[in-house]
Amino acid sequence: MLYWTVIFLIIALVAGVLGFGGVSSAASGIAKILFVIFLVLFLISLVAGQGWI
Repeated sequence: MLYWTVIFLIIALVAGVLGFGGVSSAASGIAKILFVIFLVLFLISLVAGQGWI
């Protein structure tokens, strides 16, 4: 999941440098969403691994 976040972030940066604002905006939005999903899944797995639940 984090791999795809980095890929979309790189796409957003390259598109931004080349002047493709729409593509850059879309790619950065996807990267933000994937990063939030990654954080939620990471925290769930961290808590589940501790045996607190």
